[in-house]
Amino acid sequence: MTLLMTWPDTGPERLLRRTSDPARIAAALDALGVRFERWPVRADVPADADGEAVFAGYGPEIDRLTAEEGFTTVDVLGLHPGDDPGYPAKAEAARAKFLHEHTHDDDEIRFFVSGSGVFYLHIGSEVHAVLCERGDLLGVPRGTTHWFDMGTRPAFTAIRFFHREDGWTGTFTGSAIAARFPDHDTIAAGTAVTGSRTV
Repeated sequence: MTLLMTWPDTGPERLLRRTSDPARIAAALDALGVRFERWPVRADVPADADGEAVFAGYGPEIDRLTAEEGFTTVDVLGLHPGDDPGYPAKAEAARAKFLHEHTHDDDEIRFFVSGSGVFYLHIGSEVHAVLCERGDLLGVPRGTTHWFDMGTRPAFTAIRFFHREDGWTGTFTGSAIAARFPDHDTIAAGTAVTGSRTV
């Protein structure tokens, strides 16, 4: 279930907003300058599809967005548990990469072909956690302070869009704010602080 939760940036003790309504999520994020879309889920694209299958399945959407935004590079990134004995180490390293607050010099555009991830957007004095799942596209504008959690056992395939090849490199703020908020696994399990307000 796609989900948006908002707290003051002082901590998650007081929930300001919680909604799983895609239209409300899109409206709330649009007000922050963040793009959110739901794309049709392609049943013929398996969860662990390779790049060729993903491009074939989502070609029209990829072409539209690339034309609209002028992206120069589009790729597919996937990480799934399996028979690979190196998966635990790969998963741990991948999760740790962007788990702390940072910015990018390019927009961060991700479409989830399968699986899930949580983007935490630190905008103004609030933190907005967006749990993205299959069929969700999120566009975080360049320079937006944020962090990303793919969970302790990542299982996802995502399409990434870039204006520049090195745009994904993170500039870290040095803040420990991420440690104060519920992680991916807590939010995905529905056990995050729920506060008193749902919109």
